[in-house]
Amino acid sequence: MRIIAAFDSFKGCLSSREIADEVRRAVEETLPGSEVVEVAVADGGEGIIDAVVDRLGGRVVEAVVSDPLGRPTLARYGIAGDLGIIEASQACGITLLRSEERNPLLTTTRGVGELILDAISNGCGRFIVGIGGSATNDGGRGMIEIEGFLEQAGRCSFTVARDVDNPFIGPRGASRVFGPQKGASPADVETLESRLTEYSKVILEETGVDVRNMPGAGASGGLGGAFAAFLGAELKPGIEMVLDVIGFDSLLEGADLVFTGEGRSDAQTVHGKAPAGVLAHAMKQGIPVALVSGAILPCPELDSLGFTVMRAASPEGMPLEEAMMPATARRNIHEAVAGIIAGIKR
Repeated sequence: MRIIAAFDSFKGCLSSREIADEVRRAVEETLPGSEVVEVAVADGGEGIIDAVVDRLGGRVVEAVVSDPLGRPTLARYGIAGDLGIIEASQACGITLLRSEERNPLLTTTRGVGELILDAISNGCGRFIVGIGGSATNDGGRGMIEIEGFLEQAGRCSFTVARDVDNPFIGPRGASRVFGPQKGASPADVETLESRLTEYSKVILEETGVDVRNMPGAGASGGLGGAFAAFLGAELKPGIEMVLDVIGFDSLLEGADLVFTGEGRSDAQTVHGKAPAGVLAHAMKQGIPVALVSGAILPCPELDSLGFTVMRAASPEGMPLEEAMMPATARRNIHEAVAGIIAGIKR
């Protein structure tokens, strides 16, 4: 069989490469002689650097930038020719903070701007920026307000890979939907909403762009809106952009089965997450797709997508802390994939 392993990272646990490698091991044990094609995919957060750099033959560099609370942190980004590949979460990601440090009233996107400036100094003039997984809700102000940032970045072109389509403000906006996930209390959410509402007026006055109801402008706490308004960035579904860059449709040719997954699959998976994008492309070629995610929350939206089989890697009842241990996660993925293949062989 020809099998494609196309996974997003299990955030804070395993990279796309590590997951695909474990899938390959399981396939080699249960279906000797099969070909396994390992593909790193991402939907706008972690993993875009690896996915794009691997395919384009670029390189990864590091820079010291500000973390969400303004402290120095070592961040990665990719370079392929004059293309810079940035993950905002490298600088302002929620995984950079301990749970007690999460406070979107205080966190900043300054480090994202510093990463871009470092890439410009290394010859980059075009950018792909993945903006998922942030700890921030500052509307991109931390980035935009760096002295000289707009002057330098304004000469470059930007395509932003977003993992959600939420607008800047409102019931589905950045603050109300994602603020609580980033540590905001109900009162904090209202403060954040008020801040972004006022900032949207400033953005409109300074740029002529109305981000309030723009799809994707609320991604990464409003960072998507800042890129669109101040830098003329195109906001694209991250998984579609990545699949196009890596030539995923060509990789699918002749495949018999696709494995895909993410850290947790739920109703949000339907709205532009990596497994949904992989599934849509595979279905066009009539290839069955197995979903193996760290956890799978039962929901009608997920059931209706059309996965051939869905299996949570983590056994029911296993504590999250244990399931998130890399060695445990590898074992769980291995057993889940082996179990699916055993079912196919029957």
